[in-house]
Amino acid sequence: MEVVLILLFMMVIGAMIGGLTNSLAIKMLFRPYRTYYIGKWRVPFTPGLIPKRRGELAEQLGRMVVDHLLTPDSLKKKLTDKAFQKEIQRWLTSVAEQWIQSEKPIEDVFTRFGFTDSKRKLHLWLERWTDQKIIHFIETNGDRAIKEVLPKEWVAVLDQKVQSFTPFIIQKLTAFFESDKGKEKIQQMVDDFLKERGMLGNMLQMFLGNMSLVDKIQPEITKFFQNDGTKHLISELIESEWNRMKDKSINEWLASFDHQKIYSSVKEIVSSTVQIDRMLDKPVYSVLAPYEKTILDVTVPSVVAQGTSWLTAKIENIIQTLRLQEIVREQVESFSVERLEEMVLSISKKEFKMITYLGALLGGIIGLIQGLIVFFLT
Repeated sequence: MEVVLILLFMMVIGAMIGGLTNSLAIKMLFRPYRTYYIGKWRVPFTPGLIPKRRGELAEQLGRMVVDHLLTPDSLKKKLTDKAFQKEIQRWLTSVAEQWIQSEKPIEDVFTRFGFTDSKRKLHLWLERWTDQKIIHFIETNGDRAIKEVLPKEWVAVLDQKVQSFTPFIIQKLTAFFESDKGKEKIQQMVDDFLKERGMLGNMLQMFLGNMSLVDKIQPEITKFFQNDGTKHLISELIESEWNRMKDKSINEWLASFDHQKIYSSVKEIVSSTVQIDRMLDKPVYSVLAPYEKTILDVTVPSVVAQGTSWLTAKIENIIQTLRLQEIVREQVESFSVERLEEMVLSISKKEFKMITYLGALLGGIIGLIQGLIVFFLT
């Protein structure tokens, strides 16, 4: 009985020594957190292993992440994985559907992305853009004739329009002089003519008697405009003037007008065509809804395919640019020792306990063996 008690005692002592030793060794990984001194003599094993080697640990962790975890090959494999691409496509599809159904005005979208006061800024941008285009156009084409600047198709159309001016002008002149207003104009012109002629005018009026001179002149004016010679003369005058205008350069044209008024007119035309205010007040769905099927069936898959392909091709450059190794090292170095201990223990607390229990078990076994050796030797 005494032998059994001695063996049990030695097993308990061995187990306590093994368990406490392992527990102390685990704690010494982190503690003490700082170095202690007795005078100028540094206390051994201070600080703990991890606080002492934190810089090396951070460096090794950074290298491990780049060389073995987030490697270009592993990231490429993930990016080209069909399941991953489908997941990204589902996410982009849900985002696209939200935008397609959004009732927010387009201006709110600009504001959301940091583009505030979008209406005023877009108006200013459009005005500056128009100014630049006008100035560039004049600098480039100022010495060129109108017929050289305009597209040939436009010149051909304008030539046809000019040819149709003669019948139009004659029709309008004929209609005017046949009207009551035209008759009044003829009467005024006749009266002015007779007044300027003095006695000769009075004599002419006396010879005509009661017949109005206007009634005689009005039909003759109509006949004059309907005469082929008149039509041919007007047509030649119009074509001649048009040809002269076509041969003028842009600068010659601008010299005849107020530049600022021309610029303002062009800006107003551009502004009324673009209609920035109206465009920004539209809800998002009014712009995107007509293209819903194209966006969901074509654009989203294309964006995923092209995006993953681009990332796969550029992943090595991206990793180098991000400097992941330095990021990991800096993050680990910025952690306090307490936080490192908390992180490690939160992951490996169970395993550390098992190591302590294993030390106690081994200590107990060693104590038993020692007791048996002592027993047989004595």
